Amino acid sequence: MTDATSLNTVMITPPAMLGILGGGQLGRYFVMAARTMGYRTTVLEPDPHSPAGAVSDVHIVAAYDDPAALDQLAATCAVVTTEFENAPATAMERLAAHIPVRPSSSAIAITQDRVAEKQFLVDIGVAVAPYIVIDGDDDITSAAGFTFPAILKTARLGYDGKGQVRCASYADLAPGWEQLGRVTCVLEQRMNLTRELSVVLARGADGTTACYPVSQNQHVHGILDVSYAPANLPGTGHADAGELGTYIAEELGFVGVMGVEMFVVGNDVLVNELAPRPHNSGHYTLDACVSSQFEQQVRAICGLALGDTKLLVPGVAMVNLLGDMWANGEPNWAKALQHGSAHLHLYGKSEPRAGRKMGHLTVTTGTAMGATSLARRIRKQLTAG
Repeated sequence: MTDATSLNTVMITPPAMLGILGGGQLGRYFVMAARTMGYRTTVLEPDPHSPAGAVSDVHIVAAYDDPAALDQLAATCAVVTTEFENAPATAMERLAAHIPVRPSSSAIAITQDRVAEKQFLVDIGVAVAPYIVIDGDDDITSAAGFTFPAILKTARLGYDGKGQVRCASYADLAPGWEQLGRVTCVLEQRMNLTRELSVVLARGADGTTACYPVSQNQHVHGILDVSYAPANLPGTGHADAGELGTYIAEELGFVGVMGVEMFVVGNDVLVNELAPRPHNSGHYTLDACVSSQFEQQVRAICGLALGDTKLLVPGVAMVNLLGDMWANGEPNWAKALQHGSAHLHLYGKSEPRAGRKMGHLTVTTGTAMGATSLARRIRKQLTAG
């Protein structure tokens, strides 16, 4: 698959205006990186109080597919990217008719649909967990021979554990599909995981790539809880994971920053999902790498040389701070700020809700496991008492 914008390798330099669809924390860090490098930014986001909109030069408060808003982006920006995979394909195509859109609308279309994404991975020879598509009552009937337990996931719009139902047995499938609104779903066999990994990589418009150290991840209720790097991988594990991610990005014709989530099952590596934008597990790069994943996003979409992805510390860990922590009032941030190796990041969201990512805490120290233990301990202290 060829990305048409990859044929255009003209460097976009400051003070050009960079556009982004989406106003969450990923967009916020993109805007901050771009502004540090001398660029101006426009955010298209319907929420007038969005984290990214609060720090951008221009905030267009409109729907992502609003024609007038898209035309304003096309008229004022040198390139447009996205902070989430669910940007309307029609919006990306409208923009691409006038200016570079990176990643391309075709790459976004694949990664925003689990059915298309899994078929793409299978087609290029990348291993995934056994799955079938559920799109009608006949599919429910034929799934009687599928191996359970399994997880039923909506093909579109699911994230952070949303749009998913666990099916311990075949008897749970039909009720689970009803619960998800009888929309197109993917039924995935639950695997006995050795570990969960992710690799964040960048690919420029000229085809060059750069991979960050692989992180090892732990999820709670479908939401990333802890990531640490470098992951505990034997032999050439880091290089192999990077090579796998690079191959996927090349086959996708991808330009930008991508997260590749992987499951290790025994001696096998299965790709779980692709994220066509910076990834939660890559937040450690803000405090522990020469170039963060967000600076890298700017570099990749603007045709600049990709930054150095090297770790500056022996070990780093990141823990998410969810809205649940505000249940009894504002957390005691002093508990985190008294540690010289701890780095507090709050996203500027005004309304804490259970399961909502409000910020994260990074700890840089001597080993990845030591950083993980300290990060967890500090997070617990934030709400103690």
